[in-house]
Amino acid sequence: MSKLLLPLVLVVGYALLMMRFSVWRTRKMLEENSRPLTDPSITRLADRMAAALGIPGIEVNVFEVDAVNGLASPDGRIYLTRGFLNRKARGEVTPEELASVIAHEMGHVAQGHMRRRMIDFTGQNAVFVMLSAILNRFLPFIGIWIANLISTALMARLSRRDEFEADAWASALLIKSGIGTGPQKSLFRKLEALTQNRAEGIPAWLLSHPRTEERIAAIEANEARWLG
Repeated sequence: MSKLLLPLVLVVGYALLMMRFSVWRTRKMLEENSRPLTDPSITRLADRMAAALGIPGIEVNVFEVDAVNGLASPDGRIYLTRGFLNRKARGEVTPEELASVIAHEMGHVAQGHMRRRMIDFTGQNAVFVMLSAILNRFLPFIGIWIANLISTALMARLSRRDEFEADAWASALLIKSGIGTGPQKSLFRKLEALTQNRAEGIPAWLLSHPRTEERIAAIEANEARWLG
């Protein structure tokens, strides 16, 4: 029994070390390449959301990269990328749409997704290593590919669940603060063009984010239930 458990313990231990290293590297990168958000058109909306939550304020930072994205760090800090702010400066997105990004990332933090994703990351690595070892014995050469496909699909499903939960949390906050879900939905319709990330042809079970139409439909269903 101990001989069977030892490989599993080693795999999980390795995955935990990789997770801790990833968290440290991410936090260091964000701290070195970000600064506080000072755009008054966005901070005013953040203040409205803070008032709706009954908290003193919402600290938002700008991550100095060209990509269009919002993110929450492992320690719960909220970031908008410089690329997103540049798109606002060009009139391609509105302050309200960026407020919906902030609300979405706050949803990830409030729902405990950052901690859950770290656990999921550890589990994915363990699943991949164990499946690779088992499948390679019976399916040489393609065993690693199958193991990677299975572990990736598992993580994608968990990630989609988190995105729906963060969307719902953000919708509730946007409604409560008087901003509404309109900017949230309009931004989703723009994201494909903004990020140049086309999902056509990719199986839904391999996508880490739900499809746009599914996210908008879920928001509208929640809205109808809450306000009806």
